[in-house]
Amino acid sequence: MTNISRTMKELDPLIDFVRSQFHEPEAFIPLHDPRFIGNEKKYLEECIDSNFVSSVGEFVGKFERMCADYAGTRYAVAAMNGTAALHVALQLSGVRRDDEVITQSLTFIATANAITYTGAKPVFLDVDRETMGLSPDSVARWLSDNAEMRGDSAYNKKTGRRIAACVPMHTFGHPVKIDRLAEVLDSYGIPLIEDAAESLGSLFGGKHTGTFGKAGILSFNGNKIITTGGGGMILTDDEELAVKAKHMTTQAKIPHAWEYVHDMTGYNYRLTNINAALGCAQMETLDQFIALKRDLAFRYREFFRESEFTFFDEPEECRSNFWLNVIITKDRKRRDEVLEYTNSRGVMTRPIWELMNRLSMYRDCQTDGLENSVWFADRVVNLPSSAYIEGYGKGKTR
Repeated sequence: MTNISRTMKELDPLIDFVRSQFHEPEAFIPLHDPRFIGNEKKYLEECIDSNFVSSVGEFVGKFERMCADYAGTRYAVAAMNGTAALHVALQLSGVRRDDEVITQSLTFIATANAITYTGAKPVFLDVDRETMGLSPDSVARWLSDNAEMRGDSAYNKKTGRRIAACVPMHTFGHPVKIDRLAEVLDSYGIPLIEDAAESLGSLFGGKHTGTFGKAGILSFNGNKIITTGGGGMILTDDEELAVKAKHMTTQAKIPHAWEYVHDMTGYNYRLTNINAALGCAQMETLDQFIALKRDLAFRYREFFRESEFTFFDEPEECRSNFWLNVIITKDRKRRDEVLEYTNSRGVMTRPIWELMNRLSMYRDCQTDGLENSVWFADRVVNLPSSAYIEGYGKGKTR
């Protein structure tokens, strides 16, 4: 029996199970696609009828209020995407050129890129096995070995650079050990900026991700749990940061009836009204999507209980949105077999991202060895995770 035939025999039940969850015996099953089941068309038509389709319009403010209320923050500031939101949040938290920012190597590249936009240098530290997110113990060890206090700020005694912030990322919607991480960072006076791009609707100890530090960001890309087509949001309780973020993302233009005067270098980062209209409708159905995705995760969990694969479950004290469901294979060879066979059969699966320190532009960045990050990179497979709605896409709910 050839290797491919053995793989077929062993993985066909997985293929069949995934197809059964989406009631598609033959069609291509995407990793995660959007759902539009509410007021999307209505709000888009209202937006178009108003002629306010760009960065001015009532839906932008409404979307911001909906996100702030949902997450439990005082303020939310909309941006064109999650990367732009993180860039601005870092700048307004005081990150400057030649500073250092602690983050994880096991993340989507936007996290590292946003740090680089400020001119700062990423420091890539390891993740926890329980969360796939930045490990408080790894951060504590690295700071103990490398940091020294100069006044109110921490500096890397080996490079001489200021350690200006820390950006954990809640991987696939699973919250990091954010309470412990916040304690570690607070003891060194390092601001916490959460990359909650993937974790809208996820809770740690009953509190929404993105709300534990100076600021947090969300993403509404087309593959997220809800989408505005492209969009992001800064969450914060800091009034000054929120006011400056809105100003900076609208080209730093001083309000005036007709004059064009700008008082700082700003960015064309403001979310458009037409995108926000879509976002308002999506927010109205978010809880339904989360319930459907958590139900799918439960079924995956049960299916893999007696399997060779380990289903990655939500951490303790957390409610995960299960943006993308994950199985852990025994090694990289088995990971690649799963990826190759499932994709060849029309079931879209993906590995985790390439580690940031393995990319050419970040190869010289500091790391702590990244033992767990490497372990995950060799074993993670993402499974189709869309919210299944009966009849959707077949003319029954659109």
